[in-house]
Amino acid sequence: MGIEGVGARVARKEDKRFITGAGRYVDDMVVPGMKHAAFVRSPHAHAQIKKIDVKKAQGMPGVIGVLTGKELKADGIGNLICGWMIHSKDGSPMKMGAWSPLAFDRVRYVGDAVVIVVAETKGQARDAAEAVEITYKELKAVVDASKAMDKGAPQIHPEADNNLIFDWDIGNADDTEAAFGKAAHVVKMDIINNRLVPNAMEPRAALGHYDKAEDHYTCWTTSQNPHVARLVMSAFYNVAPENKLRVIAPDVGGGFGSKIYIYPEEIVCLWASKKTGVPVKWVADRTESFLTDAHGRDHHTHAEMAFDKDHRILGLKVETQANLGAYMSLFSSATPTYLYATLLSGQYNIPAIHANVKAIYTNTAPVDAYRGAGRPEATFVMERMMETAARQFGVSPAELRRKNFVTAFPHQTPVIMCYDAGDYAASLDAAMKASDYAGFAKRKAAAAKKGLLRGIGMSCYIEACGIAPSAAVGSLGAGVGLWESAEVRVNAVGTIEVLTGSHSHGQGHETTFAQLVNERFGVPLDSISIVHGDTDKVQMGMGTYGSRSGAVGMSAIVKALDKVEAKAKKIAAHLLEADEGDIVIENGALKVAGTDKNVPWFQMALAAYTAHNLPGGMEPGLKETAFYDPSNFTFPAGCYICEVEVDPETGVTEIVQFVAADDFGNIINPMIVEGQVHGGLAQGIGQALLEGAHYDNSGQLLTASYMDYTMPRAGDLPSFKVSTSNTPCPGNPLGIKGCGEAGAIGSPPAVINALTDAIGSNDLAMPASPSTVWAAIRATKH
Repeated sequence: MGIEGVGARVARKEDKRFITGAGRYVDDMVVPGMKHAAFVRSPHAHAQIKKIDVKKAQGMPGVIGVLTGKELKADGIGNLICGWMIHSKDGSPMKMGAWSPLAFDRVRYVGDAVVIVVAETKGQARDAAEAVEITYKELKAVVDASKAMDKGAPQIHPEADNNLIFDWDIGNADDTEAAFGKAAHVVKMDIINNRLVPNAMEPRAALGHYDKAEDHYTCWTTSQNPHVARLVMSAFYNVAPENKLRVIAPDVGGGFGSKIYIYPEEIVCLWASKKTGVPVKWVADRTESFLTDAHGRDHHTHAEMAFDKDHRILGLKVETQANLGAYMSLFSSATPTYLYATLLSGQYNIPAIHANVKAIYTNTAPVDAYRGAGRPEATFVMERMMETAARQFGVSPAELRRKNFVTAFPHQTPVIMCYDAGDYAASLDAAMKASDYAGFAKRKAAAAKKGLLRGIGMSCYIEACGIAPSAAVGSLGAGVGLWESAEVRVNAVGTIEVLTGSHSHGQGHETTFAQLVNERFGVPLDSISIVHGDTDKVQMGMGTYGSRSGAVGMSAIVKALDKVEAKAKKIAAHLLEADEGDIVIENGALKVAGTDKNVPWFQMALAAYTAHNLPGGMEPGLKETAFYDPSNFTFPAGCYICEVEVDPETGVTEIVQFVAADDFGNIINPMIVEGQVHGGLAQGIGQALLEGAHYDNSGQLLTASYMDYTMPRAGDLPSFKVSTSNTPCPGNPLGIKGCGEAGAIGSPPAVINALTDAIGSNDLAMPASPSTVWAAIRATKH
């Protein structure tokens, strides 16, 4: 193994440019003749558009164009779509309401885009946007999913009666009812998973450029999957033919899922560029991000779990209402269905499961996948249920979980998933040891002497990463395949370029992908370039989300490396007059095993391109491509233990210890993995204690800035204790499982379980702010 290869704690190559301010983001892009855009957005959650008067705005200084939805429709630009078809349990397809990139007849949430203004400067565009006069007829709005289905609730889309998008189920209802009929104990809970705003450091941005001379479009955008953006904008939105559209996602400052989707702004900026004859740039301000970025979570769930007399789980029933907001975003339908309900078995051997999910329209921002995407919601249900059951039974939460763990693999759950490998007890044991779980009673007593309430809680999560395989997800309604591509180019001097369909927006691909190549060929990291994010440079790929870049993206690279290695060995064997089977690659050279005969890597590469001395019939050059379609999901799992102290007089909570024990399979770079876990834990703790998007009854977002929406800061977080165990994934050539979302999946229930343990009340909703905790303590006393 090279010192920079697989398993090494190599510092991230890309960080030098980031920490020195040399990153290149969409807002840094300047195109000759570029102008600036501002959007006029609806101030109402639900209203008819009666009249749009743009005359005053058109005459203002610097204004180049003021464009409306009627013009957009006249030019044939299509509606935004959801790309994953879900059918209700009665067989009817989901009810997808029309979402025009610019609303022209009705607005359905505060922030809905109505008009775009293009001007010389950003300030002039904003001034003119304020001068656009729109006459609305305000309609009744609904923001709560359960109320949206009530008789008399406002109808948001004519396609969806009672605002019901689909009524879907999974599992076997009869088997589950039979299991409950045999139960000695039944645990019931109502659980809310609070709505979140993604809050990537870099807000969304788009720069559209129509080149009239070439009849060609270029879109720079903050995207996690530029090829899918190009595909959808050409095939469904009719912005431009795919061969005349280039999508570039340069450095992207965080995504967390919110930048998977195609939003109205990319479409409109490209269209507006053609209409006005100038390149058009738009960059969201932070309030626009709060209003219009796809929100996450927002589930209301009733769950029941049946146990036998020995506390083994017999069955699980789950009913969930998923608030999808005003429109169906690109993958919104998959999040509360195949990314959520399929994980409701958790780490446990549950013979019978039945889940019913109702997806509902409301007059709020669209909801889609956010870090973890359905798996945090499933884990929160399962791990709150398990902790509550242990308390009701008067048994150890750890031992109740251990008793019900899946221990034999592969394990087929009743809800599609087949777990391929794992050792859940190993993570539980590691977490309990690291947290000194056995010594908690002494720490609780010491806290009580200081007048503080101390609690401990755990969460045993499992997730499904690297969504796969394409044929399987296609049969479940996915509109695209979920393979990945790679191209490995060995240049004439031996340097290497890896072109990947994955996209990096904070994950460290430029380092870990290069480590993979270094491990294989011994080429220094500085001689390896990772290229991504540009549809004109990289062959079709599916992007980054769902912790897929390692298990799927790197597996595609491995397949391409295999092809390069095979050809390189043939060339070396010819040059060294040796048998191909005797050639090995060590320390940057190709050698005849057991001898000192060798040819340096760069010399072999040069021979491939000079082509003066190649094996007969061999093509010159050394460049290979590969596509990898995974055979199964990967299943990271782990155990998190949180310990808190609560001041009963104020409700202020301090996390005094947080332990994370994860199984990610084989690991490429432990330092980067730890960083991913830390970031996920921060987001999960933020959800548990601080973050929550709230609308008033009229549909106004009350948490539209950092004055009202609380993000976790360093002072809110402890020093995490993290560790990993390893059961390699058998389903991909690297044996890796994915790590990017785990922290956000496992941490919220661990925190709430610890808090409810501390205050002696199970009735505690996220975010458990000081006022919420204080009120729960007072309610418990009375």
